[in-house]
Parts: sequence; C-alpha cells; structure tokens
Amino acid sequence: MTQTSSFSVKKGLQHLSFLLLLTLAIGCKSKNASGLSQAEYDSLSVEDRHSAKYALAGLNSPDDVEVTLFAAEPMLTNPTNMDIDAKGRVWVCEGYNYRNQLNPLNPYKKEGDRILILEDTNQDGKADTTKVFYQGEDVNSALGITVLGNKVIVSASPNVFVFTDENNDDVADKKEIMFQGVDGVQHDHAIHAFSFGPDGKLYFNFGNAGKHIKDKNGKALVDKNGNTITDEGKPYRQGMAFRCDVDGSNIEVLGHNFRNNYELAVDAFGRMWQSDNDDDGNKGTRINFVMDYGNYGYTDEMTGAGWEDRRTNMEDSIPLRHWHLNDPGVVPNLLQTGAGSPTGITVYEGDLLPFRFQNQVIHCDAGPMVVRSYPVLKNGAGFTATIDPLIGSRPGNSWFRPADVTTAPDGSLFVADWYDPGVGGHAMGDSLKGRIFRITPKNHDKYEVPKFDFTTTKGCVEALKNPNLAVRYIAWENLNKQGSKAENSLAEMMKDENPRFRARALGVLMKISGLEKKYIDIALQDKNEDLQVAAIRFMRELSDFDSTPYLKTLSKHISPQVRREVAIALHNNQSTEAATIWSDLAGQHDGKDRWYLEALGIGAEGQWDTFMANWSPRVGSAWNKTVANRDIIWRSRSKSSLTQLATLAKETTGANQLRYFRAFDFHRESEKTDVLLGLLKNADPSVTLLVLKHLDPVKANKSADFRAALPKVLNNIINPNDYFDIVSRYNLKDQRAKLLGMAMTYPDSSLGKEAANIMLAINGPTEVTKLLGSPDKETVMKTLSAFAHSDNKFVMNAMSKLILDKSKPKEIVDFAVESLSSWNGDVFIWENLIKTNKVSGDLKTTILKKLSGSWQSGIRTDASKMLTTSAEGSETLGSIADLAKLSGNATTGKAVYTSYCQSCHLIGKEGVNFGPGLSEIGSKYGKEGLLASILNPSAGISFGYEGHILTMKYGSEIQGIIASQTENEILLKMPGSNEMTKVKRSLIAKNTEMKESMMPKFQFKKQEIVDLVEYLSTLKKQ
Repeated sequence: MTQTSSFSVKKGLQHLSFLLLLTLAIGCKSKNASGLSQAEYDSLSVEDRHSAKYALAGLNSPDDVEVTLFAAEPMLTNPTNMDIDAKGRVWVCEGYNYRNQLNPLNPYKKEGDRILILEDTNQDGKADTTKVFYQGEDVNSALGITVLGNKVIVSASPNVFVFTDENNDDVADKKEIMFQGVDGVQHDHAIHAFSFGPDGKLYFNFGNAGKHIKDKNGKALVDKNGNTITDEGKPYRQGMAFRCDVDGSNIEVLGHNFRNNYELAVDAFGRMWQSDNDDDGNKGTRINFVMDYGNYGYTDEMTGAGWEDRRTNMEDSIPLRHWHLNDPGVVPNLLQTGAGSPTGITVYEGDLLPFRFQNQVIHCDAGPMVVRSYPVLKNGAGFTATIDPLIGSRPGNSWFRPADVTTAPDGSLFVADWYDPGVGGHAMGDSLKGRIFRITPKNHDKYEVPKFDFTTTKGCVEALKNPNLAVRYIAWENLNKQGSKAENSLAEMMKDENPRFRARALGVLMKISGLEKKYIDIALQDKNEDLQVAAIRFMRELSDFDSTPYLKTLSKHISPQVRREVAIALHNNQSTEAATIWSDLAGQHDGKDRWYLEALGIGAEGQWDTFMANWSPRVGSAWNKTVANRDIIWRSRSKSSLTQLATLAKETTGANQLRYFRAFDFHRESEKTDVLLGLLKNADPSVTLLVLKHLDPVKANKSADFRAALPKVLNNIINPNDYFDIVSRYNLKDQRAKLLGMAMTYPDSSLGKEAANIMLAINGPTEVTKLLGSPDKETVMKTLSAFAHSDNKFVMNAMSKLILDKSKPKEIVDFAVESLSSWNGDVFIWENLIKTNKVSGDLKTTILKKLSGSWQSGIRTDASKMLTTSAEGSETLGSIADLAKLSGNATTGKAVYTSYCQSCHLIGKEGVNFGPGLSEIGSKYGKEGLLASILNPSAGISFGYEGHILTMKYGSEIQGIIASQTENEILLKMPGSNEMTKVKRSLIAKNTEMKESMMPKFQFKKQEIVDLVEYLSTLKKQ
C-alpha cells in the first residue's frame, strides 16, 4: 500500500508513549525465521545449513515481523550493495571478483562482476526473473548502487559511474564517469553508495582508504568552502561525508575524520546518520549523527596522530580513546556498539513495519551478524540511542553477513546477505552463495508494489510520501520541473499531520525560484521543531539568500535542536551580525551539552577571533565563573583565549588541568609559545611538566626560562611515561646514561624496552655495540636482554659477531641466538648466518630449530626442510570444512592460544596489542572463518594491520604495523610487543607495504588447531 496515511490521534499517542513501547518491544521474544527449533537446526547437516533451502533456518527475528527469502544462489552471488527501484525491483552489485588483484586466493571471473535486476513478477514475495544490467571488470566488487530513474550510479573505486538505460530495455546503454581518482581500488574503506536527500541532492561518503576525489576529467575537486578534497589535514582527514548536486557539481565535505564510514543515510529533515568501524578488535564501532562540517576524531585533528599515541588527557578506555573524544573539536558519538564490521544503513520512514521500527535508523553489522534498529531520543542539541535487534544469526550459523538494507515501495524492508564465513580483510570463504531477505509484518507474504502516476502533480505529491528513495527521486524531479505549477499541491502536503511529509514538501518548494522565503516563513512557524531544523538546513543551501535575519531571531529559540542548526549555519557566514548571533547562542550554553558546544565550534571555525571579541565583553570578569564559560574558552581557537586558557590550566588540578593543557595543542605554535613559557614562572612542578609537554621544542630551546626549568623537571619526574615524553620531545642526548640504566635494569618490561628504543633513536647504536663486545659476561647478557628486541641493524651485526665468536661461552652464544628471535631478527640470521654458510654443526642445528618456529613462513619452511628430522609439525591437517566438523577442548585450546597467539593478540587485558583484538572474535567468526584466518593469514589482512618495512637512511630496516602517522614521524607497532617505536620521517629512505601478513603460519598439530578454534569460538560479546 502507498505510504500516504497521516498521523492519526492514535499514532500521536503512540509517539507520546514511545519509551514505554520501546521497553516492551525490546523485551519481545525472538523466533526462528523458519520455525525450526534449535534442536532441529542443530541436527541439520553442514551442507543443509549452507543450502538456500534452509537459509531462513539460520536466522532469528522478533515475533512481530516475518522474514522471507526473496532471492538466493544461483540467481545471485556475493551481494555487496543493493537498491530498489520505483517498480519494486531489486538492483544488486555482485562481488564475485572481490579483491582478487590483491588476493589471488579469491576466485576470478574474467567477464567481470555483474549489476543485476531481480524482479518478483507474480507478487508472491520471491524473485522469479533476473536480468544483467551491466557486466564488466570496471565494476568488480562495486560497493554502492543507486537507482535514479533511468540512471544508475555505481560506486566502484577508483570511479563513480553513471549508467544510463536510454531505451528502457534494462540494459545499460551509456557509461559516464561522475567522479574518479578515489584511492583504494576494490577497497572496503573506499567509495560507498549514494543516497537521495529531501533537498534533491546526493549524499555519500568514503572511508579512510579514499583519500581524495577528482572530477570526471581527473581534476582535483575543490569543495564549496574552497578546500581541495584530500585527507592530508588541510583541513580534512581520513574518511569523509559528502553532498553534491545530482550531476556531481557543487560538492561539499560535510564531515571528516572517520575510519570507515560505510554509507550515509538521510532522513526527511535532512539529518544525516552513518556508522563507522574501529581498528578491528577494539570494541569501538560507532553510530554517528553527522553534524555538518564536524570533525569525528579518528586521528588527531592537528597532527594526524593515531589514537594510540600518548597525549594529555587521554580517555580511560580504548573504545573512547579510539575517537579522541576528550579533545576539543570532536563531535560526540551517538552510540558505541562494541566490536563489529558495520555496513549498509537506512532510515526507515515507512509505516508497514511495527511502530518501534518506524522513523528509526536501521543498520547492518556484518561482524556480529545482525540487523538492528537504533531508537533515537533527543537529548539537548544532540541525541541518545539504544539497540533494538531486528534480525540476526541464530546459534550455529556464523555465515549470515548482512551487507545492505533498503526500503521497498510497499514499505517492506530488504536485506542483502553477502553470506560468508568471514567478513572484510579482503578475503572470502565462499564465492557461490548470496541471499536477499524481505522483512514484513506477520502474514504479509505478497509483494504488491503501488502504482505511481508520475505524469500528474497530484500523483507526484502522493509518490513523494513513499518510503522508497527511488520513488521519491522521480517525484521530486518532476515536481521541481513543474516549478510554481506544483505549488498548490505541495502547499497542501505541507499541512499534512505527518511532519516528515511536510519536510519533504518543503524540500521541493525551497528549490522553486521565488517561493523560498514564503515557505521558509511557513516552516519556521511550524509547531514541529524538526521541520524548523529542516528549514534552516535547506535555507543554507540557497546561494543568493540572506539567512542572517532568520538566524538572529532563531538564536533565541527555546529548542537547543534549533539553536544547534543556527550555530552550524554560521559556518563561513561573513555577515557583520554573525558574531552577535554566535554570542547570543554561546550565552545559552549550559555547560553540559557537548553537542551544543561542538555546534558552536563549527559555527565559529575560521572566525574565532571576531566571535570571541564579541563574546568576551558580554561575560566580562565572569568568563571563568561558570562551567559553560570555561567550556567555551576550552573549545575556542581564538588567540585572545590563550591567556584565559593559561589561567584555567594554572588554577585547576587533576582531570580539569589536563583538559585545559590539551586544549593548547589546538592553537598555532606561533601564538601559544609565549603564553606557555609565561606559565613557567613560579609554577609548581606539575604545571612545569605539563608546559614542557606542550611547548614547541625548537622555540622552547631559545628560552632561558625553559632551559632553567628542564633539569628540574627531569630530576623530579615520577611517571616514566612523562620522562620518556620529555626526552623524546626535546631529543635529549644527555639522558643516555639514565636510559641505558633503565634498559639494562628492566629488560623484560615495557619500561625497559621503551628506554632502549629511545636511547637507540637519540644516541644511536655505538655504545650498545661496544657493550656487546665487552669481555664481561654479565654485561653482555644484560645488554642482549635489553637491546636484542630493537631490531637495529647495527645491534644485530654485533650480536652475530657474538654468535660466530668461538671464544665466547656457549651460554652467551645460545642466548644471542635466542635473543634474535623476532621478525627482523629471523631474517637477519637467515640471510647473514645460514644462507652464507657462516655456521655449521651443532650451532647451525640450534639456529635452524629456532628458525623452524619463525614468524616468517618462508624462512620457517626452508629451515624445517634443512633440519635432518622435521616430522614434528608436518601432520596433514585436512580441509577447513573437515576441521570445522571436529570437536575440540576449549580449556586445552586456551593453552594453545597462550603458546602461539598471546604474543600478538589481546583478549581482555591479557596479551599483546599487536594484531587485531580477539576478545569477541567468536561473535564475528564461526569455526570456518577462524580456521581460514589462522591457516591462511595472508588471505585476509584486516585493514590497518598490514606490515610495513621502513628502510632507514643509515641502512637498517624496521618492520612492523603502522599505528599512526603524522607529518613528522611514524609510530610503529613491533611484532610480539606492546611497545611502539617512533621513527622520524626524515630518517626514512623508503616505506614498503608487505604483501604477506605479519601473522606467522604456525605448524599446528591437528588437535591443537581444533582445540584453539574451540576456545576462540567461546569469545563472544556478553
């Protein structure tokens, strides 16, 4: 049925009782989509569980919805993304050729991937015909499809294509490039799908592999604010959210500093919602309400440093630290959902599904194998949200991988299932399956698509009320072309009881020349604040419209939601009254609403000095008397605020003091240096230390006050991390003796290892190599313990001399061999001692035994072959499918994990934070997926965990995972260690990404790997 019903009294009461209904809804029992009991499902064979016949048996859903299978293999395979057109047909991007150019283990079809059209011609709720709209290698693993009339936008990095069906035969006749130059070919973190907004514009995003975007001619794009669209920090970083006209013109960056923001959903009021993935395993996956022009904190806004870099006022947990949430200028998260691999998202604005899902964000998370609703409530200028599961995988099914969710013209919901034992990491375990599910109320099997009359104004207005975006696009375009002729019908729609319908009508009317002011006035008088928000948003898009008088009036609005939009509307507003309006808004900050504060920051960007010059006289001497005023000083980027920030930093203690000192990092060095140096006079030790952690080293060294304060700070530091920060920041070569003492005294601790790394970085290896040549046995043993882990080429050369020195005691030689056990150390021994035949006899056997357990799979294999006895570890394991059928012992598996895996992975707080965290890995992968990841680690390397080889200008090589990069240095995570090494870019000759995973291919016995997988399967979200 067409979604034209207005809000009745009954529905209004439903909204008033939303919280009660939500509580009851979340408590609803879930059922299996096929009706099979868990016992019946468990009794199915593995083959049956994977067959389309039992596809529904693997899913659970709430009692008040029905899930049916719309389409499955062989009709389609590997659906990455989908859209539904005005006829109710499902358009699907297939990903059979997923990442083959980087992962040759994946299959390949030389004809290229397909864009399919699936149709249910007899309205029984099942697709019965399929058509190939387009096939080619240029759309391999496309991650986005949007149907706009006879045009289809396909997102396939590095390109965004527009295909046109000129003769309506469901075959592409023309292919054009809308955008190109996006990095990340076939990358999950690159360009994603487009969404049609109520303002007639397109909304889309790319993840942090996208980096930049160019027009169809290859020219770098400059956005509406005059910034070249690149992720180099000028001003944008990492993943971005965009808006543009339907033809790709007038592009804007609406948000940045995401990791992998996978699709952008826009509601009728123009509000944007999206998900974002964390660095795998850190339980920081999030849902964002996207405030225009906001920074979302994946990396340091100013330097680009990663979240693992130590900084002042770091958040106390990794999921929060992951997004720099304590930093001024970072927009809060709507909701953090733990571990996951988020994918498609939509705002469901139909009324077919149960009430609790209506007007809510519906989202796929392929990691935990679930489709969820996120009921949202307003909270000041922002929102809060909870989680309400819609459909999910039942126990025993670890292959459901929802990739996208879309609303059909009848109001039903469709879900695309990639269907695979794993997700992401550029690997796939199954290339032959894929499903599309349909979600409806119970007993609503028929798929009856409404008939639309797009030839009349009345028909288009009716179609504009439909929940399907493809329908609304055609209606919007036709009404827009009619111009003022459509006014009366749209004006009538603006009287509808449903505010979302009113907002959609407003979105068209605002684009009809001559009618803008009339309907802005009407909308701003509307009793619904969301419609007023929509009016402000749409008003901002009018290039020749003076919005300042409206903003001035609305700045005193009772609703913080409206005032938030007014603040954002001041972004780049050069009116002489903008500063006054901003000060009015700032005066209403309550000191509790971070959303409101960040909206003020967005509005003041680029005009801080002018705005603060207006605000400061208003508050006068009370500038530091209220939490709200202190918030504004903390958030301000005005030069005039620096002295006030210094006062707050000096007068406060504890967390507040750290907060204010961190704020200095967001001011230009040239402006803050003198202010910080001024804090050194008569300062207590804690303030002096913090000053030194935030000064520019080059400028600080010119100051007598700094030179006087530095030795006092060094002598009184209690926390070793503070000591390391100061020594590294100022490159203090005179701390060599203390660093050496720490390294030698605590060789097995993180403290000793960091001391060793800093000493080598600052002072070089000369003294260490001398100590390794010492005739004193105890000195040599201590030096090996302290510095062998460093992977420094010169240190390793000195260690090899020890190994080859026949005069050295066996104890030293054996310890040197064992100490070189690292990623780089194994390479060094293999290349310099074994392949050159410099060792023989028992020593060679000892080294080969060590290398037979190497991290490096090639070295491990070759070393094992050279051993005279290599039976151990050569047991044939069999296929992954056969191994998955075996039962293991989780207790024994935990011991296997401790032996093999703990040196690189965290479970809870135990282990090493090198590879992806495994605390909830059992919620993401079933046994097949776990086995594939362990046995073929290079087949699916999680994004952000690729190994890199840094070749240094002095000849040495360092290998590890890049945790963070800034303009001046790279922070490298080292294998088997919680420690990270900072490497100055000026010292790096070459940075090479490794093709193989840094995870070794261990030689497991069959029972060991079965037990290990049994244990990992128990690690699930509680």
